[in-house]
Amino acid sequence: MKTAIFSAHTYDKNFLQAANTNYGFQLQFYEQVLTEKTVSLAKNFDAICAFVHDELRTPVLEQLAQFGVKLITMRCAGFDNVDIAAAEKLGITVARVPAYSPYAVAEHALGLILALNRKLHRAYHRVRESNFSLDGLLGFDLQGKTVGIIGTGRIGAVLVKILLGLGCKVLAHDIQQNPVCIELGATYVELETLYKESDIVSLHCPLTADTHHLIDDTSIQQMKPGVMIINTSRGAVVDTSAAIRGLKSGQVGSLGLDVYEGEQHLFFQDLSETIIQDDMFERLITFPNVLVTAHQGFFTRDALMSIAETTLRNIEGYPADIPQQNLLTKEHCI
Repeated sequence: MKTAIFSAHTYDKNFLQAANTNYGFQLQFYEQVLTEKTVSLAKNFDAICAFVHDELRTPVLEQLAQFGVKLITMRCAGFDNVDIAAAEKLGITVARVPAYSPYAVAEHALGLILALNRKLHRAYHRVRESNFSLDGLLGFDLQGKTVGIIGTGRIGAVLVKILLGLGCKVLAHDIQQNPVCIELGATYVELETLYKESDIVSLHCPLTADTHHLIDDTSIQQMKPGVMIINTSRGAVVDTSAAIRGLKSGQVGSLGLDVYEGEQHLFFQDLSETIIQDDMFERLITFPNVLVTAHQGFFTRDALMSIAETTLRNIEGYPADIPQQNLLTKEHCI
């Protein structure tokens, strides 16, 4: 199947080409993000492979359908950038990679927690400048602290296990309780209780109408003063303006983000010679107690190998043999 791969970076090409030795598909890589302006690149292809910032709303989908594209395979778990109902109406099958390495993202969340708590990002720069003072680098023991996990799917469950192993008390919240987390020792509670009792709140939920700006002024005010908030899920789960207000007041003690609600204009590209026009992002990174990484939680060799293999398996399985758990249908619509 002839496939156009959008938002392709060197690592995408390397891992997909390596996996493709077992399949022999014709793959064409494009660095461009898929938009209404770039959709013409999909002409003469049977399928496209897209990523988190590719725009797969009705106008683009209609063009793809006109070109004869029958399959969209997402090389990620998230799909909030896809109008699934419109794709289904146009006869385009949509598949994704529902699980690649939950360990990658969960471990990255832990890394953000540890770095913010022990001020590792600040200590690194101090030592490089021959400043060996410890003033301002005081942290706390994770042992005995309460961590609230919002979203207890595969990633959340892995982080639950890690944190319990560190001696934390874990509170959990999800629309559906995960028996694995209960067996591990997590306690499911309502959001209000989780906010009130947690020293750290870590987000691992999908972006839906219900979770958009879940963390806002109201929820932040319900949290412990000095709370640490970690987001490795989707950027718009956190209202950035509210987070900044919380940081300024001290209600938010530290903030770790691997995602950002305006990231589509920033992440996955080198803008080091550019004046960033996003004033909110620029304000955010001025805080010494904020640590932002550029959507790299998934970025491990193990995860990229799994993503490449599942993506190509979805192409091979079209139309009838794509694993059911990989298919996106209108039931997934937000």
